[in-house]
Amino acid sequence: MNLTQETPKKTKLDLVDTMLPVFIGISMAAGILIGHVFTHLGSFLSKIEISGTSLPIAVGLLIMMYPVLAKVKYKRSFDLARDKKLLITSLILNWIVGPAVMFILAWVFLPNNPPLRNGLILVGLARCIAMVMIWTELANGDIDLGAVLVAINAFFQVIAYSALAYLYLTLIPEWLNLGKSQVNVSFVSIALNVGIYLGIPLVAGFSTRYFGEKQWGNDKYENKIMPKLGRLSLYGLLFTIFILFALQGKAITSKPSQVGLVAIPLIFYFGIMWFGSYAIGREMRFPYPKATSLAFSAAGNNFELAIAVAIATFGISSGEALATVVGPLVEVPVLLGFVTVALYWEKKIHARES
Repeated sequence: MNLTQETPKKTKLDLVDTMLPVFIGISMAAGILIGHVFTHLGSFLSKIEISGTSLPIAVGLLIMMYPVLAKVKYKRSFDLARDKKLLITSLILNWIVGPAVMFILAWVFLPNNPPLRNGLILVGLARCIAMVMIWTELANGDIDLGAVLVAINAFFQVIAYSALAYLYLTLIPEWLNLGKSQVNVSFVSIALNVGIYLGIPLVAGFSTRYFGEKQWGNDKYENKIMPKLGRLSLYGLLFTIFILFALQGKAITSKPSQVGLVAIPLIFYFGIMWFGSYAIGREMRFPYPKATSLAFSAAGNNFELAIAVAIATFGISSGEALATVVGPLVEVPVLLGFVTVALYWEKKIHARES
């Protein structure tokens, strides 16, 4: 299959696109600094919520997700959903391999620190349904496939998260005589999380594409409308990162040693999942765009869900909550680094095949 035909055309995002790593670094640093200096800002922002879901973060994620989902070619996504080999591979990586890898790393690196260990495991169980689309698009991955994988993860998140939390925090530790923790996760809260972060932008994106193509035709929609709409994605990403780190700035700066303890297994986790999944995809002869989408889907996590569950179960000042907060602190720069790696490999593949 020709690689060029498989690679979605990337939207030009001018200065924000070319300087994205710098802008992300500034957003993270500004959020941490403001959250640390204005100590009441985090508690104020955390109170702006709907049923436990942070409204400022929800707004940022909606702005971030909507343009990407408006770009998806849904007819092609439905065709890709019939690829059983690819979907089964993704399900195994996301719902069997990912949680197991995080469980092992959490116990290897934090055997004597149950709160941080539990928080890490909660992060590993929350499969990504939002930010993964941004990384996939930036790396010239297959965003149509990305939409399919995100939708599947969302479905399994609703039906499987509570059971997996019980399995990995209670049953398996009990079977291995490692001690256990009890986590009660509300089915409604998970469904609400999925509905807000995926349902709303998915409906908006699908509607925009359907009526946009009807009004202007495919060519004008792709070449005139989408480039303008596409700018919103990275603005939403930067806003989300800023708000997230402003919310948790004080927690991050007040416990740097614990942040370091959590960061190390997370870096191993993201590396194992991304490089391993990409290698598996290429070994199974998936073209670069599909292998890249598979890798980002398997490596990314739904940090908002993990944070919400940790706070609701263990409290906002708990070690579990801190561990889940460190998740995006590590995930954002690491997965952005993997975007750079992926683009380098794409260039090498193009050079080899041309």
